[in-house]
Amino acid sequence: MTFEGVRLGRHLFFDERLSGDNSQSCNSCHLQENNFAEPFSFSTGIDGVGGDVNAMILSNIAWQRFFFWNGRVESLEEQVKDPILNPIEMHTNFADVIEKLEQDPKYLELFERANGSEEITEDKIAHALAQYVRTLVSGNSKFDQYVVGSYIFSPSEQVGFDIFNNEQGDCFHCHGAATSGYQMGAFGFLQFSNNGLDSIHQVGEGREGVSGIPADRGKFKIPSLRNVEYSFPYMHDGRFQTLAQVVEFYNTGGHPSPTIDPNMKAAGVGRNWSVTEKQGLIDFMKTFSDISFLEDTAFTSPW
Repeated sequence: MTFEGVRLGRHLFFDERLSGDNSQSCNSCHLQENNFAEPFSFSTGIDGVGGDVNAMILSNIAWQRFFFWNGRVESLEEQVKDPILNPIEMHTNFADVIEKLEQDPKYLELFERANGSEEITEDKIAHALAQYVRTLVSGNSKFDQYVVGSYIFSPSEQVGFDIFNNEQGDCFHCHGAATSGYQMGAFGFLQFSNNGLDSIHQVGEGREGVSGIPADRGKFKIPSLRNVEYSFPYMHDGRFQTLAQVVEFYNTGGHPSPTIDPNMKAAGVGRNWSVTEKQGLIDFMKTFSDISFLEDTAFTSPW
């Protein structure tokens, strides 16, 4: 990563010329105020076609090894290309994108400074975008301050912390600080899970569509909970609009299925959390919010 590479990537991220009709940029579906996601269940591409999965957050993605809900690519450089080429998203090709960018003297200067040459290529575009996205690091939440000893949880947050991190909640198995490298989601060997959203899954649904392994049916990438207060709606299909709905879903225990995660121990039975306990979980998850990140002008449009 270089300063000039990040600068170039930032310009590209907010440039609508990366879409077929010059109407959408990466930022169209990845808004800073929503943790670089968007407040809709599904995105709509330049041709008015809706997607079928929720736009994933981009914060702290530098530590990820699989991308998209089913993990179909394994590098950020490949990930940033996908929406540009996808016919239901930005729907274009790199030959057209390059032709448009070559007409702008600003980009010739930016590519020269980033790469030592005015030449614009698909790989150079992807490399620059990936560099910018890797700078989207959130690490100044109340929870982070608690970890270093500069914040004390409120009574309600402490209730949520305790439930989150013990067998009463079992949240920590997938979202715990220690198990996730403080990313509160997919990390290391723990990447995909069936959290009991549905009892019936189609062949090829979730990770199985990539791996071809039936045991992966209905498993999706575990999302980070950093800034979860602002990254609604929730789940791979955006079915829940509020954290209260998410907590109530887990309180019911989820739906049993052949591939359900073994840590969904209350599936079909329920957790029976009290009103106070459910509110505590919500309040604790809000300690993952990092307002300084969501308002940092280093990540806003340079245009």
